[in-house]
Amino acid sequence: MLDSQLYRRLSLAVAVLGFMTMAGCAGQRATVASTDSAQPADDGASKATAPSPADDAASKAAVPSPARDATSKAPEASPARVSADAPKPLHLVTLPRGTEITAVVEQTLASNKNHWGDPFAARIVKPVKVDGKTVLPRGTEVTGSVWEVKKNELKVVLDSVVVHGVDCDLSTHSRRPSDKDQPKRRGQKKDNSKLSARTQLTFKLSKAAAVPVKA
Repeated sequence: MLDSQLYRRLSLAVAVLGFMTMAGCAGQRATVASTDSAQPADDGASKATAPSPADDAASKAAVPSPARDATSKAPEASPARVSADAPKPLHLVTLPRGTEITAVVEQTLASNKNHWGDPFAARIVKPVKVDGKTVLPRGTEVTGSVWEVKKNELKVVLDSVVVHGVDCDLSTHSRRPSDKDQPKRRGQKKDNSKLSARTQLTFKLSKAAAVPVKA
């Protein structure tokens, strides 16, 4: 009788111990399973927070590059270029009395149409020099006017010249159409009633004139 009761108690203890062992193993498996299932979620979160290539490119573009900053600055002019482009100062040179100025008249004048004081345009065709240096180059614009008008005769003078944008006064002796620069022919009748365009005349200064030249 005692042996059977003891046997039953031992069997019950073994059954309880076995049940507890199985429960512990199941708990361990549940813990491992929960840990394994949580691991992919962590990996996903880490992947979601990692910057994409586009974000990386945008962040790099936002940071100013030293090369880009260098090209964005306007180049500064070198001292040598500034000095080369700077305008040269002007100073006055005196054309002495008697200086010859040869010019071509650019319009036609006639004694029966024009009056005293009528202006005309002309251009210098021979460089005017002082001490070997050209003061009035070929092509310089000059302005003249009708000095005297008579029947079938007129006389003209030069009044001014433009040098480096400066209008300078001139005083010259008067010239007639027949005084044009060409070979003289004997017996040729002089016609002073008309001064044709493209006529070349040589004027002489009646008094000295000051004109600006570059240093």
